[in-house]
Amino acid sequence: METGRTPFPSDGLGAPLVSAPPSARPPAPAANVPSSVDTRRSESYYETKGTIFGALIEAIDLAQLARLDVDSAREEIRDIVNEIIAIKSIVMSISEQEDLLDDICNDVLGFGPLEPLLARDDIADIMVNGSGTVYIEVRGKIQKTGIRFRDNQQLLNICQRIVSQIGRRVDEASPICDARLPDGSRVNTIVPPLAIDGPALTIRKFKKDKLTLDQLVRFGSVTPQGAEILRIIGRSRVNTLVSGGTGSGKTTLLNCLTQFIDHDERIITCEDAAELQLQQPHVVRLETRPPNLEGEGQVTMRDLVRNCLRMRPERIIVGEVRGPEAFDLLQAMNTGHDGSMGTLHANNPREALSRLESMITMGGFSLPSRTIREMICASVDVVIQAARLRDGSRKITHVTEVMGMEGDVIVTQDIFLYDMEGEDAKGNIIGRHRSTGIGHPRFWDRARYYGEEKRLAAALDAAEVGNDAMRA
Repeated sequence: METGRTPFPSDGLGAPLVSAPPSARPPAPAANVPSSVDTRRSESYYETKGTIFGALIEAIDLAQLARLDVDSAREEIRDIVNEIIAIKSIVMSISEQEDLLDDICNDVLGFGPLEPLLARDDIADIMVNGSGTVYIEVRGKIQKTGIRFRDNQQLLNICQRIVSQIGRRVDEASPICDARLPDGSRVNTIVPPLAIDGPALTIRKFKKDKLTLDQLVRFGSVTPQGAEILRIIGRSRVNTLVSGGTGSGKTTLLNCLTQFIDHDERIITCEDAAELQLQQPHVVRLETRPPNLEGEGQVTMRDLVRNCLRMRPERIIVGEVRGPEAFDLLQAMNTGHDGSMGTLHANNPREALSRLESMITMGGFSLPSRTIREMICASVDVVIQAARLRDGSRKITHVTEVMGMEGDVIVTQDIFLYDMEGEDAKGNIIGRHRSTGIGHPRFWDRARYYGEEKRLAAALDAAEVGNDAMRA
């Protein structure tokens, strides 16, 4: 139970699981949403719930409840609610009573109507657009659910409960906030007066079972040969940028690459909201901090990256490069911190390099363009491009090397590409990964230094054989 917060008013809570009519959703998504989300509840259910919740608030000792662990508190609430139902002679079926108990426990101890969605591992995103509209993303497709909140005040209370867990706040004075859930899922909330139709809450959920490169191969995101090359890139301390659009799987891919970092390396991560899930024993996780009410105390990403250099890192991993910290990350990559990684938003590898240059220029560094480009060439070895296609599938579309400069132009070289060839009758994209025939990439010497050159040669040869088979 969260302390220091005003309990929900006794005139009732929002209904955690209400479904929209079947006709309100497209036919395909309706088949994908389990019945637990689609079950329609009557208005009388919510009136009964409000009555019981009001009696619960009057009967329960909130201070004592706050001292109990979650399981004990849940049992205490269930006992009191059962007594209230008996005293008020409320007629309910066993299933309705169980649903009511779960709903009230979620409202008091958890995140209310969001709890059933957070418990599902097949949901990638939860998007709340005000108290009456909740969307989810399942298998790359956005679906509308029937879940709603009582009103915008309940939704705002839940937003405040989420962000307060990491010492942040969201209200009219500070209406935008990035946060995270206990499992690392990323949260963004924006509230009135900036959000016109009520608080907007977006949750990027993490799977309980972390994805691996082998699973990405099974999903068709990359070929086995491409996955082997990515393993070698991660193992051989190749400076890497992961580029892609929103929701393309950049953080997931970065997590996969970090699985091949040796366990004796000291890794420092810098993020706006900590979401990387590194498995190595020697990891230091750093997180930015927004300013306080007086506008003081802000710690930016650039502050974190600069401080990393004094912490004896062997690798620096930046969750998302979006500003002048790009300059400091490039400096780190070029001064003995090989194998550093970061993600950024871009549509292809060449645009990713252009964005790096733009971020450095916008940071106020009065350096000639050629100097910045030379720094990028000396620092970044490989750009890996991830994309979410229109059918909802996610693919690794480019593995591209940075070769150097020709005049004032950065020269790049594709090692792997994904070619789209059409779509099937169901609208699924048909395509294939192919090797470009590069047999000796620029990071060959680094792979040899780490004893990986034979595996690299075998992966490149196997990819070329695969190309020949496809052409035949």
